[in-house]
Amino acid sequence: MVGDDFIISTVKSMNSTTSILDPVPCSVIMNCLASICPFMTSIVNLSLTSGIVPPELKIAAITPVPKKTGCDVSDLSNYRPISNLPFLAKVLERVVAVQLNNHLALNSLFEPFQSGFRRGHSTETALIRVVNDLLIAADSGACSILVLLDLSAAFDTICHSLLLDRLENWLGLSGAVLNWFRSYLTNRAQFVGLGNYNSDTVPVRQGVPQGSVLGPILFNIYMLPLGQIIRKHGLGYHCYADDTQIYITTSPDVHCSLIALRGCLAEISIWMHNNFLKLNGSKTELMQIGTVAATRKAEQISLIVDSCTVIPTSQVRNLGIIFDSQLSFEAHIKHISKTAFFHLRNIARLRPFLSFADTERLIHAFITTRLDYCNALFSGLPAKSLSKLQYIQNSAARVLTCTSPREHITPVLSQLHWLPVNARIDFKILILTYKALHGTAPDYLCDLISPYTPSRSLRSTNSLSLHQPSCKLKTMGERAFSYKAPKLWNVLPLPVRNAPTLGYFKKLIKTHLFKTVFL
Repeated sequence: MVGDDFIISTVKSMNSTTSILDPVPCSVIMNCLASICPFMTSIVNLSLTSGIVPPELKIAAITPVPKKTGCDVSDLSNYRPISNLPFLAKVLERVVAVQLNNHLALNSLFEPFQSGFRRGHSTETALIRVVNDLLIAADSGACSILVLLDLSAAFDTICHSLLLDRLENWLGLSGAVLNWFRSYLTNRAQFVGLGNYNSDTVPVRQGVPQGSVLGPILFNIYMLPLGQIIRKHGLGYHCYADDTQIYITTSPDVHCSLIALRGCLAEISIWMHNNFLKLNGSKTELMQIGTVAATRKAEQISLIVDSCTVIPTSQVRNLGIIFDSQLSFEAHIKHISKTAFFHLRNIARLRPFLSFADTERLIHAFITTRLDYCNALFSGLPAKSLSKLQYIQNSAARVLTCTSPREHITPVLSQLHWLPVNARIDFKILILTYKALHGTAPDYLCDLISPYTPSRSLRSTNSLSLHQPSCKLKTMGERAFSYKAPKLWNVLPLPVRNAPTLGYFKKLIKTHLFKTVFL
């Protein structure tokens, strides 16, 4: 049961987008929320207590959206079917999603290495953990094998009976709660809407609605057994929604590692088949990662996935980041430079007609977001690599302030209060470190750091310092989060480390880094 206050806060947190299935525009609901709220609360509570979802809330208008820019629009497989649901259906799903997530959190039922659609988790936190493990392995001189698995139409092939079994036997749901999910999944319908044209309505007998609130959460629940399979074979892994990556170190015996990897892939393939999911072997990618010497000596390998032979490649795109065999991210930085300067040239052409504020918005939208995306992975990279990113930021500052190339850029960055690229990277790592120490970061990041405990009583005992592990290689181990986070944290002033809230810590840390760089 929920109250009016909860419904009001839920509605206010939602985007006011109107579906063609809504009888009135969402703007009307927002403006009349105080009057409409009691009726919405009554409908939501009646649905929850009876375990029945009204049929009118189980129909979706499908909008085909291209998966990638520039793809072949004549190929229907290049479209993602996004479900547009009635506004009230989304409100009901949000209420259930909050309660379901609370149940999963209180009973520790989340897959520990699933970062998709979870509060406090992101592609960046997922990649930080994966890259940390790969760098630590490379620091010891070992070579790792990374496999990026691809699933075909994963959200659309989920079996409802198996999903209900997960909800009952894995999550312990029963009674009206289980009946509600059974009602939610059964007798669903959808049609395709394009412009003023609608297709015939057809029943939905499998899958979860893409674009719905509950769809991603239910998909994560459906995939829970996958983690057990991978752990059983002793492999490292991480999932982000339907993107799964597994990795294993080839030391000390490459043949034993390959046997474990192939055995794991074979069992995953069988499990996928039994659960109506399909591995896409043609899009599965394989890479060997380590130092230059280790990868050069590494034995050439191949894997069979979905009857397709997969061989190692020199580059793979992993959650938006281009990986290479030495994790130098040179190809990714080159891609950022190419894309950023394309947008920056267009902004420069428009600059005479734009105000300062509008230009700054465009630069943050098209340039800064690219510089900051997963920038924690760039910590410890050579100055030559980071200088390319700094050049992008400098150019953006010149366009914004109409500064001549002959003038020094440092005063301009200081005036704009823009931290340079190096400092922005440190800022991101320190924010994640603070979250990890206060339990708001993913558990898999919290596990990478630990408090410093001296063997005897010292004045530094209560200084909130972190244990810094030893590493061999500056180009590998010293770039890992488990090494870099304690190193940056331990040199912070004690008042900064003692910040009571995250918001106050962000303010203090930005001031500290700003003074370090510019004063």
